[in-house]
Amino acid sequence: MVAVEDDAEARTAIDALKARGILVNAVDRPADCDFTLPAIVDRSPILIAISTGGVSAGLAAAIRQRLEAMLPADVGRLAEGLGAARAALRARFPDGGDRRRAIGAAIAAGGPLDPMVPHADEAVAQWLAGARQVAGRVERIRLRSDDPDDLTLREARWLGQADRIHHTPHVPAVILDRARADAVRIMGPVPADPLPGLTIDLA
Repeated sequence: MVAVEDDAEARTAIDALKARGILVNAVDRPADCDFTLPAIVDRSPILIAISTGGVSAGLAAAIRQRLEAMLPADVGRLAEGLGAARAALRARFPDGGDRRRAIGAAIAAGGPLDPMVPHADEAVAQWLAGARQVAGRVERIRLRSDDPDDLTLREARWLGQADRIHHTPHVPAVILDRARADAVRIMGPVPADPLPGLTIDLA
């Protein structure tokens, strides 16, 4: 780590270290860095790393501080609770799709396990005791443009959670790419009786 304000002294130290084959992190000199250190939000076992590639450590720190304030201190215990409940989740929801949908509904904004709000240690067990298969539903998205950034936050969330997407031929690939990688893409109308999970009617 080279943290020297004087340019000539910093240059000498950097060159000497690199000549010896030592990886260098030079503070405020991203072009001379062989590696950078991200700002870390630690909610073990959840870790969030914020990096600007050495361009602005202050910006990374500011983002870290905002995220620190947003994330509850106990969100790591929520993760541990879900991990400890894997066997019980498989027993309650043997089908992988049903299990993913149940967990997705639980951890969604406003759900019983919303990670952005504090929870008691027994929250996962209490949720699992009453968890039911998520009923099938259809959400409709009508595009205002071909730009995926014009999707509302809710629409983007639906695409990220969708099990299948029924779409018209003119829907651009950049919009479809916003959906889950394993979501089924179907060019055609939504059937009268949609399958379980979340179906998107996209046009």
